[in-house]
Amino acid sequence: MRRLLFLNGIKAFEAAARSGSFAAAGSELNVSAAAISRMVNLLEQRLGVVLFERKANRLALTAAGRAYQSGLTPIFDALSSLTAQIMAPSSMRVLTLGVGPTFAMKWLIPRLADFSTVEPDIEVRITTGGAAVPFGDDWSCGIRLGDGAWPGLVAEPLFAADLVPVCTPRLAATLKRPSDLKGPTLLRVSHAAEDWPLWLKTAGVTRVTARGTEFQYYGHALQAAIDGLGVAMGIRPYIDDDLAAGRLVAPFALTVPKGERWYLVYRSFQAGQRDFTAFRRWIMRAAAQSATRNSQRRDSIKKDATM
Repeated sequence: MRRLLFLNGIKAFEAAARSGSFAAAGSELNVSAAAISRMVNLLEQRLGVVLFERKANRLALTAAGRAYQSGLTPIFDALSSLTAQIMAPSSMRVLTLGVGPTFAMKWLIPRLADFSTVEPDIEVRITTGGAAVPFGDDWSCGIRLGDGAWPGLVAEPLFAADLVPVCTPRLAATLKRPSDLKGPTLLRVSHAAEDWPLWLKTAGVTRVTARGTEFQYYGHALQAAIDGLGVAMGIRPYIDDDLAAGRLVAPFALTVPKGERWYLVYRSFQAGQRDFTAFRRWIMRAAAQSATRNSQRRDSIKKDATM
């Protein structure tokens, strides 16, 4: 027989552990902070275990509290997702994807028509995501650039994040070697200040510093490069379609690993849900196809560079 001890207390504890305070948990559950504190105290008494260390300005989980919360949060997430599915109209199949704006614009959206052909009954909803944005409660999955270590999430690699300078064919014709690059023409991305120094160091260029226009997103810098403003640091897979269409070219054969990868991220309970499974199967195949084309393109660039 299943034994559930004081479910309201369990909910109060999980919300407080996840949010870090009784006040935030109370706001989430529409009760007072004092009520949350009382329910957690009663839960601790019934369990015979201390879950929180009460400190002056914050709560700190004990070892038992951390273990309990790490198991409870996925259970409540799964329950929330299941409830949403049951409440949705039977004809509605929705997959919500958290993804950064440049990834959505430069890689995902141009390929969504193919997914719609394969799975016409699934509606994909795209919301702003990225490594700096918390994984949304309503997300089915997300796509993130990083090291793959996101607590509470499964992370499956999609792409290597390789760096390569890109520009218009006209500008590329003036660049015979990396030392021809000039700082004022090197377009920058504010949150990726390490990209140009990493590539230039690997290329053996020591007297060039990127001083070109700075943009908030890679997508803005790449569009500026397409418009002839300068040389942008391209990151795969953002540049795949622009290179294939000839809007941009890579004037040098050298590509440098950024030190991070792109991952499909999701909560473990999603693995058994059919719409997510369909999307996962599709994006894994699409990512593999992109990797094959990139490898062929790199081989072609290297061959042209040696001729």
